[in-house]
Amino acid sequence: MDQQKKEPKKEPAKKPFNLQIWYILIAAFLFMSLSSYLFNPVGGNISYSEFKSLLKDGRVDSCQITSSLIKGTLRADDLRSEKKQTFVTARVDDPDLVKELEAQGVQYAGNYENTWLQQFLFTWILPIGIFFLIWRFVFKKMGGATGSIMSFGKSKGKIYAQEDLKFSFDDVAGIDEAKEELQEVVEFLKTPHKFTNLGGRIPKGVLLVGAPGTGKTLLAKAVAGEAGVPFFSISGSEFVEMFVGVGASRVRDMFGQAVQKAPCIIFIDELDAIGKTRGSNPIGGHDEREQTLNQLLVEMDGFGANAGVIIMSATNRPETLDPALLRPGRFDRQVVVDRPDLHGREAILVIHSKGVKLDKNVNLKSIAAMTPGFVGADLANIINEAALLAARRSKETVGMSEIEEAIERVMAGLEKKKRIINKQEKEIVAYHECGHALVASFLKTADKVKKISIVPRGIAALGYTLQLPTEDRYLMTKVELIERICVFLGGRIAEEIIFKDVSTGAQNDLEKASEIARRMVKYYGMSDKLGIMTFEPENKSFLGYGMSTGKEYSEETAREIDVEVKKIIDDTYTKARELLENKKPMLIKLAKILMENEVIEEDELRKFLDKEKEGKIDETNVN
Repeated sequence: MDQQKKEPKKEPAKKPFNLQIWYILIAAFLFMSLSSYLFNPVGGNISYSEFKSLLKDGRVDSCQITSSLIKGTLRADDLRSEKKQTFVTARVDDPDLVKELEAQGVQYAGNYENTWLQQFLFTWILPIGIFFLIWRFVFKKMGGATGSIMSFGKSKGKIYAQEDLKFSFDDVAGIDEAKEELQEVVEFLKTPHKFTNLGGRIPKGVLLVGAPGTGKTLLAKAVAGEAGVPFFSISGSEFVEMFVGVGASRVRDMFGQAVQKAPCIIFIDELDAIGKTRGSNPIGGHDEREQTLNQLLVEMDGFGANAGVIIMSATNRPETLDPALLRPGRFDRQVVVDRPDLHGREAILVIHSKGVKLDKNVNLKSIAAMTPGFVGADLANIINEAALLAARRSKETVGMSEIEEAIERVMAGLEKKKRIINKQEKEIVAYHECGHALVASFLKTADKVKKISIVPRGIAALGYTLQLPTEDRYLMTKVELIERICVFLGGRIAEEIIFKDVSTGAQNDLEKASEIARRMVKYYGMSDKLGIMTFEPENKSFLGYGMSTGKEYSEETAREIDVEVKKIIDDTYTKARELLENKKPMLIKLAKILMENEVIEEDELRKFLDKEKEGKIDETNVN
């Protein structure tokens, strides 16, 4: 019978000793107490008056006199035992003491105490050592793992060697234009003589601009991986500390290391943390962030064409950056990392689904069509959520149903089937969502309704109507914006028609509708009364710390803007109400189906609408 080899038990890893501040304080208290005891000893076991009384009675046999104490023994014949009894008392200034000792025949001796070593140890060495430990502990917490204040000026950037960079352009999808822009940087780092022989100069800085999650950091790592050069990565917030001059010192240290590792790439993430427009500080005093920015500008302008150091940065707020950063010679090339289109989303899904077991019925192209406006991070999250959901259901592969549910979870929030809703509220939510769905279904430019649900999701959503566009859109007409407002108002109008009352459930819808109407008037010039003018552009100018200049129009114009916004809302309200009044029997029928099933999918809604067009809706049971 074969015996299985037993694997040796792994000993638990020893926890590193952590020197807590409480240990230091306790040790300081003990040393101070010991020092106080040695230099200020206790008075003894008898008082000085008792000692004088014993001496007068002739009971003292011998004693030793020091500068602070008198130690001695009593005569044995005065005791019951043969052992001599000792005593200690504090010495006082008594000039007649020696005469009394000689008169009583007491043997006495002086004892010289050499305490300079103790005084030096407890007065200087121990206090300095304790304060050094406290100082080291505090600055270790503030200055990082080195525990030294001198480390404040050191760069906190992480250096990735060539073998550590496992990213390439094959790992980046959906942003082909940005990849093409950065191919030139890769070529320069691989073969710099190809450009320098012709007298060309590579851009010293490349600024990646795009929304969060579009893949700016991944793209920078891919450039370093393709070029095969060291990669310095640091966040903009890691430059600035509470001490003046630390950020500038870290900038100098980082660029000094980069020159030694050239050719290489320095990547500064979230550049707007230190690169905001310089201006007067409203609080007053010295601004450490501005000093850090000044040093960064100097270091970037100091590199020559052959230095071999490329500076790459990423930000999603380019309008806040200082103009000096964006001038030629610094970040003279801006690469827009935009949200992926339909084909880009499909390519991103292919990359993120490589390690996931997908079912045969999964169509990545249809998933890409269902996720307009999603960035790479969102798509990666969808694939991961679908895989976790399939594992929770004990499935061997990830199916289309799990992916669709993951999309709904990302867009609308987590489903809460156990939330108890009373019948009246459930009926209000059902008519509200059916109002949205019917208005969207009968307007020409509105997005198709993918799903209607009265199952609560997210924080406060008691129901939702999921609409998905048929294609990517980059422009919207005035008619499309008006019809979108109609869809937002459809839920509120349905409540008014059926219940002759309204609820608080339309709060988010009213906010979105009002925002679109205000943008039409203030930004897009879609007001007949105010004409083709723009009021308060979206990208406001920044002064110093983001203080805007305020309104650029009069109070009379502001009043006219409010009037025009209200007119747009009122007109769209009238249009949507007429539509739902004409479709009231259908609204009641659809709401009853929704209350019964809680969810209506796209196919069911299409069949329902086809029956209505054929006149097959039974209106006998409609109130």
